[in-house]
Amino acid sequence: MLDALFKPRAIAIVGASVKELSIGNVIIRNLQKYGYTGPIYPLNPNAPEVCGLKAYKTLDEIPGPVDLAHVIIPAPMVPQAILECGKKGIKAVIINSAGFSEMGEEGARLQAEFLAIAKEYGIRLFGPNCQGIINSDPALKAYCNFTFTYPEPGHISVVALSGGVGALIMQALADLGIGQRLYASNGNACDVSIPEIVRYYGDDAETRAIILYTEGFSNPREFLETAREIAARKPILAMKAGRTEQGAKAASSHTGSLAGVDIATELIFEKIGILPFADEGEMVRAAMAFSSQPIPTGNRVGIITNTGGPAVIATDVLVACGLDVPKLSEKSIETLKTTQFPEAALENPIDVVATAGGPQFRGALDVLIEEDGVDSIFINFVTAPFTDTHEVARQIVEVNKLARKPIVCNFMTDLSQERFQITMRILKEGGVPFYANPSDAAKSLGALHKFGQLKRRDIGQPTRFAGIDTAKAASIIEKARQEGRSVLSASDVYTIFEAYGIPVAGWAVTANAAEAVRAADRIGYPVVVKVDCEEIDHKSDMGGVAINLRDAEAVRSTVEDMQARLGKFGTLRFFVQKFLPGGRELIIGAAAERELGHLVMFGLGGIYVEVLKDVVFKIAPVTHLEAGEMLASIKTAALLDGVRGEPGVDKEAIINLIQRVSQLLTDLPMIQEMDMNPIMAFADGVFAVDGRIRI
Repeated sequence: MLDALFKPRAIAIVGASVKELSIGNVIIRNLQKYGYTGPIYPLNPNAPEVCGLKAYKTLDEIPGPVDLAHVIIPAPMVPQAILECGKKGIKAVIINSAGFSEMGEEGARLQAEFLAIAKEYGIRLFGPNCQGIINSDPALKAYCNFTFTYPEPGHISVVALSGGVGALIMQALADLGIGQRLYASNGNACDVSIPEIVRYYGDDAETRAIILYTEGFSNPREFLETAREIAARKPILAMKAGRTEQGAKAASSHTGSLAGVDIATELIFEKIGILPFADEGEMVRAAMAFSSQPIPTGNRVGIITNTGGPAVIATDVLVACGLDVPKLSEKSIETLKTTQFPEAALENPIDVVATAGGPQFRGALDVLIEEDGVDSIFINFVTAPFTDTHEVARQIVEVNKLARKPIVCNFMTDLSQERFQITMRILKEGGVPFYANPSDAAKSLGALHKFGQLKRRDIGQPTRFAGIDTAKAASIIEKARQEGRSVLSASDVYTIFEAYGIPVAGWAVTANAAEAVRAADRIGYPVVVKVDCEEIDHKSDMGGVAINLRDAEAVRSTVEDMQARLGKFGTLRFFVQKFLPGGRELIIGAAAERELGHLVMFGLGGIYVEVLKDVVFKIAPVTHLEAGEMLASIKTAALLDGVRGEPGVDKEAIINLIQRVSQLLTDLPMIQEMDMNPIMAFADGVFAVDGRIRI
């Protein structure tokens, strides 16, 4: 538990300063200004008081127990300060000081030293080089932070790797009038990690939604396992920085080079049901809806408007977000006729017209609440000067309190008029999320819908196929390891494929032209011949692949030519395989990801894979549903169904193959990279016709 950090009953400031612009001074004044309810103990050996509070020379002098200490002193002094905190019985320390692992070898040594001391005394360390935490609970009001935004109490909790982005998010929430529950930005995160903070927020009864900003995870597996559990109970809205970086991984395979940098973070979000955002403003605005609204059970939205144009804009955005604006039932329309003005439009959107007041809005709201074909409600509310806008707001609030369906409001007004400020305050105090334009409101409702989809999405369990010879495959890899080989031979690769029931075209590995001809005679013409040499990565680029060889002479001359041209690279063997023309060329690959397992890739294969880059990734193990999503997610998905008279491919066979690859990777984690490129897909099956494995 992190209660000593987030719910400190007394706080010591080690490095409290009388200088007003120093961090040690700002933190004390923030605690005072925010109204911290516990005692604050400044430590300063040279001043009798700091910020009007009695100062102490050492922690020993403090008369009572302390839960949390801020440490704001030069880096070399921090280990001794942590030792003194341990002797005092302090259980949590926020190290605001910098100069540790981020600064090189000496800083890393200091960090390791104070970590060891903290572990000995059972102290949890937050930071170093961090802002700190905030707890807005009125019973505590702990502003253990040196930033400048003083959040109102609320139900959104924020955790940010970057203090600058965290402060930006806090301010954006405050500007929208959204209260916050807990805040944390943990800097170097030498001890208390983001996954631990997410778990703490998940267990906090007053936190209804979590905002997360990250630039990656030091231990992605820890985050995946922790956040999977929390995301099943509470919405996590997340933003990952660095999404457009390309080519940072030095990998020899297609899969490794196409994965880009840290794609795993986004895949983790997808796997466990975290709602991703590319825009911090959109994420914050969505948080407003999540802080007060239930999650919709479907994608059907009912629209109420007292002005026409914004309803058109909202409808376009809602539909783009995957929502539907269905027709209302005849029963609903008949009911609306009894509550609306004659000139009102009673379809969906329901245009109650500009002169509508509280009774007309309430009549439309009641109909949409009872309409079985509507899952959420979108309101366009312009504050017409000739209507009782306060009463309209009160009616919206009354229905919102029922919490039966999510409601979002596009509130269009002139806030320079005190009258409309009161209307806005009624909506705010009633927990109605409202936005200044229809697009922002619609996107926020779209985020609620998207999260509802994520909650209802059951990816199932990975298939475990029978008849798998894991021991045989593992023995091949172990033999290669003992021989010092990192790239497996073609014979090794195809034997492993067959051990996992992966369909392959008939094949043989040969040493010379005569053996290649005998193998081709046995397999049946036409055949493909490929050079098999550990030193040659991409065979086709080197002229090491010949297809559609239709007789023995073609095989013989091809092998002899390859021997003459490529013999300089090392010992050559020749892979002879049945030629399977006419299929759709696909790729399935995998790359090991640090601390996470493997990323599995699927897409359009052959020579175009690196040009079109039409591939998608999932984290292994991949379930049947996830494999199906991979097929549907590539840009050229329509090709799998057949175009311009071409037959489609056997999708179920591809899904089966992806799952077999996933099981292979789960069983054999020592595989670093694997490519099957191309896989030939036909209407009645698929075959791996080229493969590569690096251990």
